[in-house]
Amino acid sequence: MFANPSSVKIAVYGADNGVPGRGVGLWPTGYKGAVIAAGASPVFMAPAKGDRPWGELLDGAKGVVVCGFETGRGKEGDMESLCLWCRSRKFPILAIDRGLLAMNAAYGGVNYNDLSKELPEALQHRHPPEPGLRHAILVQPNTILSQIYGEGEIVVNSEHRQAIQRVANGFKIGGTALDGVIEAIESPIDTWFALGVQWQPASASASGLDIQVFRALIDAGSPPVKKVIPVKTRRLAMAG
Repeated sequence: MFANPSSVKIAVYGADNGVPGRGVGLWPTGYKGAVIAAGASPVFMAPAKGDRPWGELLDGAKGVVVCGFETGRGKEGDMESLCLWCRSRKFPILAIDRGLLAMNAAYGGVNYNDLSKELPEALQHRHPPEPGLRHAILVQPNTILSQIYGEGEIVVNSEHRQAIQRVANGFKIGGTALDGVIEAIESPIDTWFALGVQWQPASASASGLDIQVFRALIDAGSPPVKKVIPVKTRRLAMAG
């Protein structure tokens, strides 16, 4: 299944979160396994040092997963800078967990730093986060998220203590937890794929459906090539 890597490259700005074994029994856990299973080749980027432009660092990639590095490596400002670059070039972006918060902040949104203190009435989340904890979210209609998962209620893993408080201008909500906490945002612009999710679609506790967020990113960066029918062939077909 993984013997022939795709020529389509997807950059990953952040650390892989793979653990030994297979989360859903179909592909290895982590961003590497998820991107390959979705049909592309992952290219992991090192934390930016500010000495090279994003366009150079992302050269050859068709999209980017922004998920962040371990504590002490990389900066939130770097992720925000990358998100701004993606918007200015309409470059496909999938922002996950910390990447989602950076994307929201980059575009003027406001985030909760600690849900347990700032929103104690939230019921769908545990503090500190527990690996493998899952809860339901409501996918909003007419969204990218609904095209990926379908409308209505789905179950995702929940391993976060931060969340979006106010959505950035120019973005809309894609999904919320049953207690109203925002779990996904996206760009409404048809020409730009920009999706952010609060859960971990590549972790050991992800579901089989979560692979679709990576496939959506790949499809956005590599749209199908329209088959051009020669004029002579079209004429013969019309004559027949």
